[in-house]
Amino acid sequence: MSARRFAASLAAAAAVAGASTVPAAAQVAVRGRLIHTMAGTPIADGVVVVTDGRIAAVGPAATTPVPEGYRVIEAAVVTPGLIDARSVVGLSGLLNQKQDQDQLERSAPLQPELRALDAYNPLDPLVAWVRGFGVTTLHTGHAPGETVSGQTMIVRTAGRTADAALVREPAAVSVSLGPTATKNEGKSPGTRGKQAALLRAELVRAREYRDKLRAAAPGARPERNLRLEALARALDGELPLLVYAHRAQDIATALRIAREFEVRVWLEGAAESYLLLPEIAAAGVPVIVHPTMARAWGELENATFETPAALRRAGIPVAFQSGYESYVPKTRVVLFEASAAVAHGLAPDDALAMLTIDAARILGIADRTGSLEPGKDADLALYDGDPLEYTSHCTGVLVQGEPFLEGR
Repeated sequence: MSARRFAASLAAAAAVAGASTVPAAAQVAVRGRLIHTMAGTPIADGVVVVTDGRIAAVGPAATTPVPEGYRVIEAAVVTPGLIDARSVVGLSGLLNQKQDQDQLERSAPLQPELRALDAYNPLDPLVAWVRGFGVTTLHTGHAPGETVSGQTMIVRTAGRTADAALVREPAAVSVSLGPTATKNEGKSPGTRGKQAALLRAELVRAREYRDKLRAAAPGARPERNLRLEALARALDGELPLLVYAHRAQDIATALRIAREFEVRVWLEGAAESYLLLPEIAAAGVPVIVHPTMARAWGELENATFETPAALRRAGIPVAFQSGYESYVPKTRVVLFEASAAVAHGLAPDDALAMLTIDAARILGIADRTGSLEPGKDADLALYDGDPLEYTSHCTGVLVQGEPFLEGR
């Protein structure tokens, strides 16, 4: 591609990122030949009525009236908007250049105070690109790579500012266990033991800081410490530790630390989780599984296409993620990762649940999204066929009722 054509494509993508066909508060009805509500049996020849950004009614077209004056959008298949349960989109941008790569700060191993909100760019063309496949919600933020790399947040794939796109912030504290966060040339942490010790020590300091805050008399509170405040929230159960760990030994360390400090943990990646299914299930820890088609090398050398199905059979809550890729366009697409899992033993209905309602439950936003039910935000994905078939296309999405019909 020539430099001129590349620049033109970026300009077009940027325009799409901020464009919509009608105002956000428009009154819309989406009619589908098949509607997967994820709250019951799929509806053949159904309709979803959207009023002021929320779902007003869902049901068969024959018995669900569309109010006069509502715009009607047709689709072959309608699903809840897809949820990417772990991404760095918006911090990692399309250009793969220094100015749009804010997903990882390498200056220190412990940085829980870094807020994803301050680094997120909702107008990066990559946000519109994933939206074009049906993704309406992103759990995004600081990437794995340091023992504690920063915070994550949950956003919609629409909105001109980070605050306008925001669903929840912070959502979790990103932790990495294993070789992705160890250092060379005598830098710390150089081993797994040092890595775990750094994390434990910081959690101990955070607990002491929290206890001092609670015990302090008015006017005698200790000086604010943003780093310890973030971890104190994890100790109080407000935030989970999102632990990136692939090797079974690192997953076991994550579970051990969760027990020691009584903190919530979400496992991220977990390539060898199939070796510890009873332990993960007993701990009640959900897994945001590595991209199904992630390259099996390094700490993912024992990864298998069948892990999502194995986790599901074990009764472990699981969701799909796009993760982080070091090459353009810097992200995978959860829809394709789910489709690959279906080809390797995962039931299609389970895959769709893991892209929608199950992801919403893990992330704690199922009261707002993940299924098509009256009262919930109107986040919908529209397809011209079975969304898990590679030959199907996303023909558009609604994000809180706002239609984006560019599709892909």
